[in-house]
Amino acid sequence: MRRRDFIKAVVGAATAWPLAARAQQHAMPVVAFLKSTTPEDSAHLVRAFRQGLSEAGFAEGRNVTVEYRWAENQLDRLPELTAELVRRGVAVIATPADTPAAFVAKAATATIPIVFEIGGDPVRSGLVASFNQPGGNVTGITSMNLELPAKQLGLLHELLPRASRFAVLVNPKQLDYCRGHDHRRAGSCYVHRAAN
Repeated sequence: MRRRDFIKAVVGAATAWPLAARAQQHAMPVVAFLKSTTPEDSAHLVRAFRQGLSEAGFAEGRNVTVEYRWAENQLDRLPELTAELVRRGVAVIATPADTPAAFVAKAATATIPIVFEIGGDPVRSGLVASFNQPGGNVTGITSMNLELPAKQLGLLHELLPRASRFAVLVNPKQLDYCRGHDHRRAGSCYVHRAAN
């Protein structure tokens, strides 16, 4: 993740929001950090987030409040956690490295800025309208790992040249892994839902 780019986007969204909206909020800006995982799983992201805030001149408790919400790997908890943040009147919702959280936040509010960081294509997945003009209240950065699946399959084929089939387990709610990569070079990407 490009920490500085992500933090600049979060800070920019929080500080550039219209003054009328900010006047209705708390004296100290409140930034939401929304994750579908656990605090332990995301400790490295929290450290990077705090460091980026610090580099931008912000310190938790001094001139910014950060509200952390964790779904503890239970995606069905995300809507309520997000609704809580919306009711709290946060200045911006950050969803670093978390596509499900970004989509839930987008569905929950059309007014609070949402800053995401994802590995897939945000346009193809429907998170934003376009790269140049994302539209609405959602913006962010992507590492666009669209070439990675082809390279991974190529490496597997080098390691196991006699193998003719490989299985890839993906979250069906995050099909960006399959969409958009070069099927001619990597072969077809099929999603098979296993029985629960």
